[in-house]
Amino acid sequence: MDRQQEFVLRTIEERDVRFVRLWFTDVVGSLKSVALAPAEVEGAFEEGLGFDGSSIEGLARVFESDMLAQPDPSTFQILPWRGETEATSRMFCDILTPDGEPSAADPRNVLKRTLAKAADMGFTCYTHPEIEFYLLKSQTPGPDGSPVPVDEGGYFDHVPGGVAQDFRRTAVTMLESVGISVEFSHHEAGPGQNEIDLRYADALQTADNIMTFRTVIKEVALQQGTYATFMPKPFTAHPGSGMHTHFSLFEGDTNAFYEAGAEFQLSATARHFIAGILKHAPEFTAVTNQFVNSYKRLWGGGEAPSYLSWGHNNRSALVRVPLYKPGKGQSARIEYRGIDSAANPYLAYAVLLGAGLKGIEEGYQLPAAAEDDIWSLSTAERRAMGHDPLPASLHDAIRTMEDSELMPQILGEQVYEHFLRNKRAEWQDYRLQVTPYELQRNLGIL
Repeated sequence: MDRQQEFVLRTIEERDVRFVRLWFTDVVGSLKSVALAPAEVEGAFEEGLGFDGSSIEGLARVFESDMLAQPDPSTFQILPWRGETEATSRMFCDILTPDGEPSAADPRNVLKRTLAKAADMGFTCYTHPEIEFYLLKSQTPGPDGSPVPVDEGGYFDHVPGGVAQDFRRTAVTMLESVGISVEFSHHEAGPGQNEIDLRYADALQTADNIMTFRTVIKEVALQQGTYATFMPKPFTAHPGSGMHTHFSLFEGDTNAFYEAGAEFQLSATARHFIAGILKHAPEFTAVTNQFVNSYKRLWGGGEAPSYLSWGHNNRSALVRVPLYKPGKGQSARIEYRGIDSAANPYLAYAVLLGAGLKGIEEGYQLPAAAEDDIWSLSTAERRAMGHDPLPASLHDAIRTMEDSELMPQILGEQVYEHFLRNKRAEWQDYRLQVTPYELQRNLGIL
Protein backbone atom coordinates (compact mmCIF):
# COMPACT_ATOMS: atom_id res chain seq x y z
CA MET A 1 0.00 0.00 0.00
CA ASP A 2 1.42 3.40 -0.97
CA ARG A 3 1.59 6.51 1.20
CA GLN A 4 -1.39 8.23 -0.41
CA GLN A 5 -3.61 5.22 0.25
CA GLU A 6 -2.38 5.08 3.86
CA PHE A 7 -3.12 8.82 4.25
CA VAL A 8 -6.68 8.31 2.97
CA LEU A 9 -7.37 5.40 5.32
CA ARG A 10 -5.92 7.31 8.29
CA THR A 11 -7.94 10.45 7.47
CA ILE A 12 -11.16 8.42 7.14
CA GLU A 13 -10.58 7.06 10.64
CA GLU A 14 -9.46 10.33 12.25
CA ARG A 15 -12.25 12.44 10.71
CA ASP A 16 -14.89 9.77 11.32
CA VAL A 17 -15.83 9.70 7.63
CA ARG A 18 -18.97 7.56 7.25
CA PHE A 19 -19.39 7.62 3.46
CA VAL A 20 -16.76 7.53 0.72
CA ARG A 21 -18.18 8.47 -2.67
CA LEU A 22 -16.43 7.11 -5.75
CA TRP A 23 -16.85 9.48 -8.70
CA PHE A 24 -16.41 8.97 -12.44
CA THR A 25 -18.13 10.21 -15.61
CA ASP A 26 -19.92 8.67 -18.54
CA VAL A 27 -19.01 9.51 -22.12
CA VAL A 28 -20.87 12.86 -22.16
CA GLY A 29 -19.50 13.93 -18.78
CA SER A 30 -22.44 13.19 -16.45
CA LEU A 31 -21.07 12.59 -12.96
CA LYS A 32 -21.64 9.09 -11.57
CA SER A 33 -21.31 8.24 -7.89
CA VAL A 34 -21.37 5.19 -5.64
CA ALA A 35 -20.95 5.37 -1.84
CA LEU A 36 -18.61 2.96 -0.08
CA ALA A 37 -18.56 2.07 3.61
CA PRO A 38 -15.18 3.04 5.14
CA ALA A 39 -14.33 -0.62 5.79
CA GLU A 40 -14.49 -1.34 2.03
CA VAL A 41 -12.04 1.36 0.92
CA GLU A 42 -8.85 -0.66 1.43
CA GLY A 43 -10.28 -3.46 -0.72
CA ALA A 44 -11.28 -0.96 -3.42
CA PHE A 45 -7.70 0.33 -3.51
CA GLU A 46 -6.38 -3.21 -4.00
CA GLU A 47 -8.99 -4.75 -6.28
CA GLY A 48 -11.39 -2.00 -7.42
CA LEU A 49 -15.15 -1.98 -6.97
CA GLY A 50 -17.12 -4.08 -9.44
CA PHE A 51 -20.17 -2.63 -11.21
CA ASP A 52 -22.29 -3.10 -14.33
CA GLY A 53 -20.62 -0.89 -16.95
CA SER A 54 -23.30 -1.58 -19.58
CA SER A 55 -25.75 0.55 -17.56
CA ILE A 56 -23.48 3.64 -17.91
CA GLU A 57 -23.66 5.61 -21.18
CA GLY A 58 -20.77 4.59 -23.42
CA LEU A 59 -18.79 2.70 -20.78
CA ALA A 60 -19.27 -0.92 -21.86
CA ARG A 61 -21.27 -3.06 -24.23
CA VAL A 62 -23.73 -5.54 -22.73
CA PHE A 63 -21.54 -8.54 -23.47
CA GLU A 64 -18.60 -6.98 -21.54
CA SER A 65 -20.56 -5.36 -18.73
CA ASP A 66 -18.34 -6.16 -15.73
CA MET A 67 -16.11 -3.18 -14.91
CA LEU A 68 -14.01 -2.08 -11.93
CA ALA A 69 -13.87 1.40 -10.40
CA GLN A 70 -10.47 1.94 -8.77
CA PRO A 71 -10.24 5.07 -6.58
CA ASP A 72 -7.35 7.49 -7.12
CA PRO A 73 -6.15 8.34 -3.58
CA SER A 74 -4.57 11.63 -4.76
CA THR A 75 -8.12 12.98 -5.35
CA PHE A 76 -9.44 12.32 -1.81
CA GLN A 77 -11.37 15.25 -0.33
CA ILE A 78 -13.97 15.75 2.41
CA LEU A 79 -17.18 17.19 0.93
CA PRO A 80 -17.94 20.30 3.06
CA TRP A 81 -21.58 20.67 2.01
CA ARG A 82 -22.40 17.31 3.65
CA GLY A 83 -21.56 18.72 7.11
CA GLU A 84 -19.08 17.70 9.80
CA THR A 85 -21.22 15.04 11.49
CA GLU A 86 -21.13 11.75 9.60
CA ALA A 87 -18.66 13.31 7.16
CA THR A 88 -18.73 12.35 3.47
CA SER A 89 -15.67 12.26 1.20
CA ARG A 90 -15.01 11.62 -2.47
CA MET A 91 -12.35 10.16 -4.73
CA PHE A 92 -12.26 10.11 -8.52
CA CYS A 93 -11.88 6.68 -10.06
CA ASP A 94 -10.11 5.11 -12.98
CA ILE A 95 -12.28 2.52 -14.73
CA LEU A 96 -10.63 -0.85 -15.31
CA THR A 97 -11.58 -4.03 -17.12
CA PRO A 98 -11.92 -7.21 -14.99
CA ASP A 99 -8.30 -8.16 -15.77
CA GLY A 100 -7.09 -4.83 -14.32
CA GLU A 101 -6.35 -3.02 -17.59
CA PRO A 102 -7.44 0.63 -18.06
CA SER A 103 -10.80 0.75 -19.83
CA ALA A 104 -10.63 2.21 -23.34
CA ALA A 105 -14.09 3.67 -22.71
CA ASP A 106 -13.17 5.69 -19.59
CA PRO A 107 -13.10 9.46 -20.40
CA ARG A 108 -10.51 10.04 -17.65
CA ASN A 109 -8.28 7.41 -19.26
CA VAL A 110 -8.69 9.09 -22.68
CA LEU A 111 -7.15 12.26 -21.22
CA LYS A 112 -4.46 10.30 -19.37
CA ARG A 113 -3.46 8.61 -22.66
CA THR A 114 -3.17 11.98 -24.40
CA LEU A 115 -1.12 13.41 -21.53
CA ALA A 116 1.14 10.34 -21.70
CA LYS A 117 1.71 11.08 -25.39
CA ALA A 118 2.58 14.67 -24.52
CA ALA A 119 5.01 13.38 -21.88
CA ASP A 120 6.64 11.09 -24.47
CA MET A 121 7.20 14.23 -26.57
CA GLY A 122 8.76 15.94 -23.54
CA PHE A 123 5.79 18.13 -22.56
CA THR A 124 3.67 18.72 -19.46
CA CYS A 125 0.32 20.41 -20.17
CA TYR A 126 -1.11 23.06 -17.86
CA THR A 127 -4.62 24.48 -18.14
CA HIS A 128 -6.53 27.36 -16.60
CA PRO A 129 -10.33 27.46 -17.21
CA GLU A 130 -12.68 30.45 -16.98
CA ILE A 131 -16.06 28.90 -16.18
CA GLU A 132 -19.30 30.81 -16.80
CA PHE A 133 -22.78 29.87 -15.60
CA TYR A 134 -26.15 31.43 -14.90
CA LEU A 135 -27.73 31.77 -11.47
CA LEU A 136 -31.53 31.56 -11.69
CA LYS A 137 -34.31 32.10 -9.17
CA SER A 138 -35.44 28.53 -9.75
CA GLN A 139 -35.40 25.73 -12.28
CA THR A 140 -38.98 26.67 -13.22
CA PRO A 141 -39.30 29.13 -16.15
CA GLY A 142 -41.15 32.42 -15.77
CA PRO A 143 -44.56 33.25 -17.28
CA ASP A 144 -43.04 33.88 -20.72
CA GLY A 145 -41.32 30.48 -20.72
CA SER A 146 -37.83 31.92 -20.17
CA PRO A 147 -35.64 31.28 -17.10
CA VAL A 148 -35.70 33.98 -14.43
CA PRO A 149 -32.22 35.29 -13.43
CA VAL A 150 -31.47 36.28 -9.82
CA ASP A 151 -30.44 39.83 -10.83
CA GLU A 152 -30.16 42.27 -13.73
CA GLY A 153 -26.44 42.92 -13.25
CA GLY A 154 -23.89 43.20 -16.04
CA TYR A 155 -20.16 42.71 -16.60
CA PHE A 156 -18.10 43.27 -13.42
CA ASP A 157 -21.13 44.90 -11.76
CA HIS A 158 -21.00 45.24 -8.00
CA VAL A 159 -24.56 44.80 -6.78
CA PRO A 160 -24.78 45.85 -3.09
CA GLY A 161 -26.49 43.12 -1.11
CA GLY A 162 -26.73 41.11 -4.32
CA VAL A 163 -27.61 37.44 -4.30
CA ALA A 164 -24.82 36.59 -6.76
CA GLN A 165 -22.21 38.36 -4.62
CA ASP A 166 -23.08 36.28 -1.55
CA PHE A 167 -23.27 33.20 -3.73
CA ARG A 168 -19.77 33.69 -5.18
CA ARG A 169 -18.24 34.27 -1.76
CA THR A 170 -19.74 31.05 -0.39
CA ALA A 171 -18.89 29.08 -3.53
CA VAL A 172 -15.25 30.23 -3.61
CA THR A 173 -14.82 29.38 0.07
CA MET A 174 -16.26 25.91 -0.50
CA LEU A 175 -14.13 25.33 -3.61
CA GLU A 176 -10.97 26.21 -1.73
CA SER A 177 -11.97 23.90 1.11
CA VAL A 178 -11.87 20.97 -1.34
CA GLY A 179 -8.45 21.98 -2.65
CA ILE A 180 -9.53 23.94 -5.74
CA SER A 181 -7.67 27.26 -6.00
CA VAL A 182 -9.69 30.15 -7.41
CA GLU A 183 -8.04 33.06 -9.21
CA PHE A 184 -10.98 35.41 -10.00
CA SER A 185 -14.73 35.58 -9.56
CA HIS A 186 -17.07 38.24 -10.92
CA HIS A 187 -20.45 39.01 -12.43
CA GLU A 188 -20.51 38.35 -16.17
CA ALA A 189 -22.32 40.23 -18.95
CA GLY A 190 -25.70 38.48 -18.75
CA PRO A 191 -28.28 39.00 -15.96
CA GLY A 192 -27.54 36.44 -13.25
CA GLN A 193 -24.43 35.30 -15.17
CA ASN A 194 -21.25 34.65 -13.19
CA GLU A 195 -17.69 33.62 -13.93
CA ILE A 196 -15.21 31.87 -11.66
CA ASP A 197 -11.66 31.27 -12.93
CA LEU A 198 -9.63 28.38 -11.52
CA ARG A 199 -5.89 28.71 -10.98
CA TYR A 200 -3.76 26.80 -13.49
CA ALA A 201 -3.01 23.12 -12.85
CA ASP A 202 -2.06 20.10 -14.91
CA ALA A 203 -4.81 19.11 -17.35
CA LEU A 204 -5.96 15.96 -15.51
CA GLN A 205 -6.27 17.77 -12.19
CA THR A 206 -8.12 20.61 -13.96
CA ALA A 207 -10.64 18.18 -15.48
CA ASP A 208 -11.24 16.61 -12.04
CA ASN A 209 -11.57 20.12 -10.59
CA ILE A 210 -14.18 21.10 -13.20
CA MET A 211 -16.35 18.08 -12.33
CA THR A 212 -16.09 19.01 -8.63
CA PHE A 213 -16.69 22.70 -9.46
CA ARG A 214 -20.01 21.97 -11.16
CA THR A 215 -21.17 19.94 -8.17
CA VAL A 216 -20.12 22.62 -5.67
CA ILE A 217 -21.81 25.41 -7.66
CA LYS A 218 -25.09 23.49 -7.86
CA GLU A 219 -24.96 22.53 -4.16
CA VAL A 220 -24.31 26.12 -3.02
CA ALA A 221 -27.12 27.39 -5.24
CA LEU A 222 -29.58 24.88 -3.78
CA GLN A 223 -28.51 25.81 -0.23
CA GLN A 224 -29.28 29.47 -1.03
CA GLY A 225 -32.64 28.75 -2.66
CA THR A 226 -31.48 29.41 -6.22
CA TYR A 227 -30.56 27.25 -9.21
CA ALA A 228 -27.28 27.21 -11.19
CA THR A 229 -27.12 26.08 -14.80
CA PHE A 230 -24.18 25.38 -17.11
CA MET A 231 -26.48 25.25 -20.14
CA PRO A 232 -24.54 26.91 -22.99
CA LYS A 233 -27.31 29.37 -24.03
CA PRO A 234 -30.32 29.55 -21.68
CA PHE A 235 -31.38 33.03 -22.93
CA THR A 236 -31.98 34.12 -26.52
CA ALA A 237 -31.09 37.76 -25.83
CA HIS A 238 -28.11 37.30 -23.50
CA PRO A 239 -24.60 35.84 -23.90
CA GLY A 240 -23.99 32.12 -23.63
CA SER A 241 -21.76 30.48 -21.04
CA GLY A 242 -18.31 29.52 -22.23
CA MET A 243 -15.36 27.79 -20.61
CA HIS A 244 -12.43 29.59 -22.22
CA THR A 245 -9.34 27.59 -21.34
CA HIS A 246 -5.71 28.70 -21.34
CA PHE A 247 -3.15 26.08 -22.40
CA SER A 248 0.62 26.02 -21.97
CA LEU A 249 3.20 23.30 -22.55
CA PHE A 250 6.30 23.05 -20.38
CA GLU A 251 9.54 21.20 -21.04
CA GLY A 252 10.74 20.66 -17.49
CA ASP A 253 10.64 24.12 -15.90
CA THR A 254 10.73 25.95 -19.25
CA ASN A 255 7.63 27.27 -21.00
CA ALA A 256 7.76 25.71 -24.48
CA PHE A 257 5.40 28.40 -25.86
CA TYR A 258 7.77 31.30 -25.12
CA GLU A 259 10.51 32.64 -27.39
CA ALA A 260 11.98 36.04 -26.64
CA GLY A 261 12.10 38.27 -29.70
CA ALA A 262 9.68 36.19 -31.79
CA GLU A 263 6.41 37.67 -33.04
CA PHE A 264 4.10 37.93 -30.00
CA GLN A 265 6.94 36.11 -28.14
CA LEU A 266 5.49 32.84 -29.51
CA SER A 267 7.85 29.92 -30.07
CA ALA A 268 7.66 27.65 -33.13
CA THR A 269 6.19 24.99 -30.82
CA ALA A 270 3.35 27.35 -29.84
CA ARG A 271 2.68 28.27 -33.46
CA HIS A 272 2.51 24.61 -34.55
CA PHE A 273 0.23 23.89 -31.55
CA ILE A 274 -2.19 26.69 -32.51
CA ALA A 275 -2.12 25.56 -36.15
CA GLY A 276 -3.05 22.03 -35.05
CA ILE A 277 -6.01 23.30 -33.06
CA LEU A 278 -7.25 25.47 -35.93
CA LYS A 279 -6.88 22.72 -38.52
CA HIS A 280 -8.75 20.11 -36.48
CA ALA A 281 -11.25 22.36 -34.60
CA PRO A 282 -14.19 21.51 -36.92
CA GLU A 283 -13.53 17.80 -36.29
CA PHE A 284 -13.60 18.13 -32.48
CA THR A 285 -16.33 20.77 -32.13
CA ALA A 286 -18.90 18.02 -31.43
CA VAL A 287 -16.83 17.24 -28.29
CA THR A 288 -16.13 20.79 -27.07
CA ASN A 289 -19.71 21.86 -27.95
CA GLN A 290 -21.66 18.68 -27.50
CA PHE A 291 -25.32 19.73 -27.21
CA VAL A 292 -27.90 21.10 -29.64
CA ASN A 293 -27.99 24.23 -27.47
CA SER A 294 -24.20 24.69 -27.78
CA TYR A 295 -24.62 26.02 -31.32
CA LYS A 296 -27.05 28.71 -30.15
CA ARG A 297 -24.09 30.06 -28.14
CA LEU A 298 -21.50 29.64 -30.92
CA TRP A 299 -23.65 31.42 -33.50
CA GLY A 300 -25.54 33.76 -31.18
CA GLY A 301 -23.00 36.60 -30.95
CA GLY A 302 -21.89 37.91 -27.57
CA GLU A 303 -18.16 37.37 -28.25
CA ALA A 304 -18.64 33.66 -28.98
CA PRO A 305 -16.12 32.63 -31.67
CA SER A 306 -17.57 30.98 -34.77
CA TYR A 307 -14.70 31.09 -37.27
CA LEU A 308 -11.26 29.50 -37.53
CA SER A 309 -8.95 32.34 -36.57
CA TRP A 310 -6.34 33.34 -34.04
CA GLY A 311 -5.09 36.69 -32.85
CA HIS A 312 -3.04 38.54 -30.30
CA ASN A 313 -5.48 39.71 -27.65
CA ASN A 314 -8.33 39.51 -30.21
CA ARG A 315 -11.47 38.46 -28.35
CA SER A 316 -13.39 37.67 -31.53
CA ALA A 317 -10.83 35.00 -32.49
CA LEU A 318 -11.23 31.29 -31.76
CA VAL A 319 -7.68 31.12 -30.37
CA ARG A 320 -6.38 34.16 -28.51
CA VAL A 321 -2.80 34.86 -27.45
CA PRO A 322 -3.26 36.90 -24.25
CA LEU A 323 -1.10 39.84 -23.28
CA TYR A 324 1.27 39.19 -20.43
CA LYS A 325 3.69 41.35 -18.45
CA PRO A 326 7.19 41.95 -19.86
CA GLY A 327 9.71 39.55 -18.39
CA LYS A 328 7.00 37.01 -17.53
CA GLY A 329 7.89 34.51 -20.24
CA GLN A 330 6.77 31.60 -18.06
CA SER A 331 3.18 32.83 -18.38
CA ALA A 332 3.13 32.53 -22.19
CA ARG A 333 -0.04 30.64 -23.16
CA ILE A 334 -2.85 30.38 -25.66
CA GLU A 335 -6.59 30.59 -24.95
CA TYR A 336 -9.16 28.43 -26.74
CA ARG A 337 -12.49 30.29 -26.64
CA GLY A 338 -14.80 27.83 -28.40
CA ILE A 339 -15.40 25.34 -25.58
CA ASP A 340 -18.59 25.76 -23.52
CA SER A 341 -19.30 25.11 -19.85
CA ALA A 342 -21.26 21.90 -20.52
CA ALA A 343 -18.43 19.97 -22.20
CA ASN A 344 -17.00 16.75 -20.80
CA PRO A 345 -13.67 18.22 -19.61
CA TYR A 346 -11.74 14.95 -19.97
CA LEU A 347 -12.67 14.48 -23.62
CA ALA A 348 -12.57 18.20 -24.48
CA TYR A 349 -9.04 18.65 -23.14
CA ALA A 350 -7.93 15.38 -24.76
CA VAL A 351 -9.04 16.47 -28.25
CA LEU A 352 -7.68 20.01 -27.90
CA LEU A 353 -4.32 18.82 -26.62
CA GLY A 354 -4.24 15.96 -29.16
CA ALA A 355 -4.90 18.36 -32.05
CA GLY A 356 -2.17 20.72 -30.82
CA LEU A 357 0.33 17.87 -30.47
CA LYS A 358 -0.53 16.75 -34.01
CA GLY A 359 0.33 20.24 -35.20
CA ILE A 360 3.72 20.02 -33.44
CA GLU A 361 4.41 16.52 -34.80
CA GLU A 362 3.55 17.45 -38.39
CA GLY A 363 4.97 20.98 -38.27
CA TYR A 364 1.68 22.63 -39.32
CA GLN A 365 2.15 26.19 -40.54
CA LEU A 366 0.15 28.91 -38.81
CA PRO A 367 -1.74 31.40 -41.01
CA ALA A 368 -1.53 35.14 -40.38
CA ALA A 369 -3.10 36.46 -37.19
CA ALA A 370 -6.53 38.11 -37.41
CA GLU A 371 -6.40 41.76 -36.42
CA ASP A 372 -10.01 42.68 -37.25
CA ASP A 373 -13.21 41.89 -35.41
CA ILE A 374 -14.13 38.64 -37.19
CA TRP A 375 -17.84 39.24 -36.64
CA SER A 376 -17.75 42.64 -38.39
CA LEU A 377 -16.28 41.21 -41.62
CA SER A 378 -18.49 40.18 -44.53
CA THR A 379 -18.75 36.52 -45.50
CA ALA A 380 -16.62 37.21 -48.60
CA GLU A 381 -13.95 38.97 -46.52
CA ARG A 382 -13.81 36.11 -44.01
CA ARG A 383 -13.53 33.58 -46.86
CA ALA A 384 -10.75 35.57 -48.53
CA MET A 385 -8.81 35.71 -45.24
CA GLY A 386 -9.21 31.96 -44.66
CA HIS A 387 -11.55 32.27 -41.66
CA ASP A 388 -13.69 29.21 -42.36
CA PRO A 389 -16.73 28.68 -40.11
CA LEU A 390 -17.04 26.16 -37.31
CA PRO A 391 -19.93 23.69 -37.71
CA ALA A 392 -23.25 25.58 -37.58
CA SER A 393 -25.24 22.87 -35.76
CA LEU A 394 -24.76 19.64 -33.83
CA HIS A 395 -25.71 17.80 -37.03
CA ASP A 396 -22.89 19.51 -38.96
CA ALA A 397 -20.44 18.84 -36.12
CA ILE A 398 -21.35 15.14 -36.05
CA ARG A 399 -20.85 14.85 -39.81
CA THR A 400 -17.44 16.54 -39.60
CA MET A 401 -16.36 14.34 -36.69
CA GLU A 402 -17.47 11.23 -38.62
CA ASP A 403 -15.05 12.17 -41.42
CA SER A 404 -12.12 12.72 -39.06
CA GLU A 405 -9.09 10.42 -38.97
CA LEU A 406 -7.61 12.08 -35.88
CA MET A 407 -10.60 11.93 -33.51
CA PRO A 408 -10.82 8.11 -33.29
CA GLN A 409 -7.06 8.05 -32.72
CA ILE A 410 -7.33 10.46 -29.78
CA LEU A 411 -10.57 9.18 -28.26
CA GLY A 412 -10.14 5.50 -29.09
CA GLU A 413 -12.64 3.66 -31.27
CA GLN A 414 -15.00 2.77 -28.40
CA VAL A 415 -15.41 6.30 -26.98
CA TYR A 416 -15.56 7.72 -30.51
CA GLU A 417 -18.38 5.37 -31.55
CA HIS A 418 -20.38 5.70 -28.33
CA PHE A 419 -20.05 9.48 -28.30
CA LEU A 420 -21.27 9.78 -31.89
CA ARG A 421 -24.14 7.37 -31.21
CA ASN A 422 -25.27 9.49 -28.24
CA LYS A 423 -25.05 12.74 -30.25
CA ARG A 424 -26.91 11.28 -33.26
CA ALA A 425 -29.74 10.27 -30.91
CA GLU A 426 -29.86 13.79 -29.41
CA TRP A 427 -30.03 15.39 -32.86
CA GLN A 428 -32.77 12.98 -33.93
CA ASP A 429 -34.82 13.82 -30.81
CA TYR A 430 -34.31 17.55 -31.36
CA ARG A 431 -35.27 17.66 -35.03
CA LEU A 432 -38.58 15.91 -34.32
CA GLN A 433 -39.62 18.59 -31.79
CA VAL A 434 -42.13 21.30 -32.71
CA THR A 435 -40.79 24.37 -30.91
CA PRO A 436 -42.60 27.38 -29.39
CA TYR A 437 -40.86 29.50 -32.04
CA GLU A 438 -42.57 27.56 -34.85
CA LEU A 439 -45.97 27.76 -33.17
CA GLN A 440 -45.68 31.50 -32.50
CA ARG A 441 -44.46 32.25 -36.00
CA ASN A 442 -46.66 29.94 -38.05
CA LEU A 443 -49.76 28.74 -36.22
CA GLY A 444 -51.75 31.95 -36.72
CA ILE A 445 -50.90 32.47 -40.38
CA LEU A 446 -50.64 29.03 -41.95
